[in-house]
Amino acid sequence: MKWEKVNIKNEAGIDVEAQAPAIISASRATDIPAFYSKWLLERLKVGYIKWRNPFNGVPLYVSFKNSRLIVFWSKNPGPILKLLDEISEYIPNYYFLFTLNDYEKEKLESKLPDINQRIDIFINLSEKIGAKKLIWRFDPVLITKDLGVDDLLKRIEYIGNKLMNYTNKLVFSFIDIQKYRKVQNNLKRGHVKYLEFNERTMFELAEGLVKLNSKWNYKLATCAEKIDLERFGIEHNKCINGDLIIDLFSDDKELMDFLGVRVKNQAQSELFKTDIKIEKTKDIRDKGQREFCGCIVSKDIGEYNTCPHLCTYCYANSSSKPVLENWKLHEKNPDKETITGK
Repeated sequence: MKWEKVNIKNEAGIDVEAQAPAIISASRATDIPAFYSKWLLERLKVGYIKWRNPFNGVPLYVSFKNSRLIVFWSKNPGPILKLLDEISEYIPNYYFLFTLNDYEKEKLESKLPDINQRIDIFINLSEKIGAKKLIWRFDPVLITKDLGVDDLLKRIEYIGNKLMNYTNKLVFSFIDIQKYRKVQNNLKRGHVKYLEFNERTMFELAEGLVKLNSKWNYKLATCAEKIDLERFGIEHNKCINGDLIIDLFSDDKELMDFLGVRVKNQAQSELFKTDIKIEKTKDIRDKGQREFCGCIVSKDIGEYNTCPHLCTYCYANSSSKPVLENWKLHEKNPDKETITGK
């Protein structure tokens, strides 16, 4: 999708052209809530960022002039909690995709707080913003020679029991190892004796989740997966989800106009507490994502090789060296146009 273009003045005082997206993704490529929330707030105040294309390195500018929604992706959104009220002064709407895994024994996420600390952060965030705005991701689901499906389900059960009443949805995806050389290299570097999921083990996990969900009553969904698990009542997810956005933010006319949605009888619905009737007029699926991704369009403002979580299985980091170099640059230049501080 081609976003509206606007003219801005960059930090060098030069007039440049910038994209002006309606929806910001923050971010599939790095953990902005955990590490760059202060940077984000300062850039919102300025009104734009500078972003580098991960495939060709070409920089472009992104203006927040038309932005109405931020979708946050994080494994540790604790640092951003105290900034959310300020952030919403610049972009009024947001929701969170919180990846909460348990690979502590395998040390695959060794830079994260321990599992119970992260559960507490999840609960605190839910109490602040509401369960509908907070989606639990156990992503990726991964098995090894020592971690089978049954043990993995026990870990998911522990977390799921703690999160009851604090979220309405669990999204998961099966790790793709052969498709991504970065993932293969990172796992080999970490000496992880991984196993690829097959149809049998996928069905085994799905059956186990459905049994667990009889007490949770979460909506279960897979992320960007080819396999059809609808027989288990598990749907294909849309992480940046037009239907959820309509449900949460239908009173934002500018956002609804972008989605191509006409809200009918809004005032009457609010007065009599009846369902809001809507008409959709546009298909804005994000064709730049993976084949089986159901997300609608957004502009991701993260950059690869910038996430200091350094999770062993990560596809967004090639190795620890460029991450640490970029993090040092960011710490020296936290107010720069780019995340990296370059």
